[in-house]
Amino acid sequence: MRRKTDPYSRREREIMSIIYERGAATAAEVIERMASPPSYSAIRAMLRILEQKGHLRHQSEGPRYVYKPTIDREKARRSALDNLLTTFFDGSASSVVSTLLDQHSGSLSEEELENLSELIERARKEGR
Repeated sequence: MRRKTDPYSRREREIMSIIYERGAATAAEVIERMASPPSYSAIRAMLRILEQKGHLRHQSEGPRYVYKPTIDREKARRSALDNLLTTFFDGSASSVVSTLLDQHSGSLSEEELENLSELIERARKEGR
């Protein structure tokens, strides 16, 4: 079931992930990389929808369209995280981190835990 706050369907997320990984892709290249792709015409329709939503743009290269993201992946991540933070966590970064740690504490490596500690320490220093 699609969440109301999720701007992408499962297939749209998969397409966007492929295009972000490649930097740009044609419909055929997207199909090649999908786990169980729908028809070519269905992919083209989804690419058009993503373009209409403002997530992609295309340029013609001969008879084919090459699709590129309209914003870089890092900006898209930040935008999605801001939306999540506002919608589900009342703007509380500590609630997000707490939830992530509760769900994944057993799977975090020592290196990841050290990285999180360093990020928290840097935030403390920059906040003063």
